[in-house]
Amino acid sequence: MKYGIREICEVVLRAKNTMAIGNKIFYKGEPVLYFDTLKTSSLEGSSSTVYATGGRGNARLLAWDGDKTTTFTMEDALISPEGLMILAGAGLLDASDAKPVVQHITETIAKDDVTLGATGGGIQKITLSNIPKPDSTQDTIYVMLMKDGEIVSEPYIGTAAGAASKDISVAAIESGRTRDGQVVNYAIATSITADMFDAVLVDYYTEKKAASGAQQIEISADSFGSNFYLEASTLFRNEDGLDIPAEFVIPNCKVQSNFTFTMAATGDPSTFTFTLDCFPDYTRWDPTHKVLAAIQVIPDAGLDAQYRTHTDAGDSIDDLTPAG
Repeated sequence: MKYGIREICEVVLRAKNTMAIGNKIFYKGEPVLYFDTLKTSSLEGSSSTVYATGGRGNARLLAWDGDKTTTFTMEDALISPEGLMILAGAGLLDASDAKPVVQHITETIAKDDVTLGATGGGIQKITLSNIPKPDSTQDTIYVMLMKDGEIVSEPYIGTAAGAASKDISVAAIESGRTRDGQVVNYAIATSITADMFDAVLVDYYTEKKAASGAQQIEISADSFGSNFYLEASTLFRNEDGLDIPAEFVIPNCKVQSNFTFTMAATGDPSTFTFTLDCFPDYTRWDPTHKVLAAIQVIPDAGLDAQYRTHTDAGDSIDDLTPAG
């Protein structure tokens, strides 16, 4: 039987050994990640050949094959934090109350929502959308005046009203303060008047804790892609037009730590390419010899028996009824 191949694969990566992703531990053989939104997938094999040559014309006399490599490549239309971690060879941090994820935010506040103090009092209150992260060791809240959509001032330093408050103020700050051993000259807040702005831009940080579900992917210099056990399910179509289940099994593959994230306002959306190098290993059902990959084609005997082929001259299409 011959087959045509056009359908995409659905892939599962299983842990080769005990591994941690975020706050979850995966043990050997457990499914780590499912890929059900792939656009393309391919299995490519290659080898090199060297030749003994000689005689007149230095013709090829003998050949030796070697350096066999197998690579599985898949392109995903969508990405998850776990998939991004696997692709980038990165660490994954789930936000917790003890170790929150710190998010950078810029927020534009209209003039009507800014409370000015008396002359020389600066800005008494700006209410933000999030609770700003206080930091006693460095300035983390910056306020800039805007007019006609443009920033028209140097940064002013904001002060959080309290640990659980969304309000900040911009009070008088002396010029010439020392930060990290250097003199820093910030704008003087007492000079702010109503005619100087029609909005303010606030640049600050906020903490996302366990309830937020935030995650942080950390790409470090000493982290690389992991090894997995891969199973990819697809369909082969036979010459009768029936789709037959097929399975690609790679008992040991390592994700290459090469990646490109493309972000553009035009054109097609970004896709995410996973390239996996295959290494010899035992499949889960045969511990007697190692393979780079196994391809299973599994005809559905039950489907063949359900509709019987009628060869008698008297049979018509109405006679093709389910067996039993």
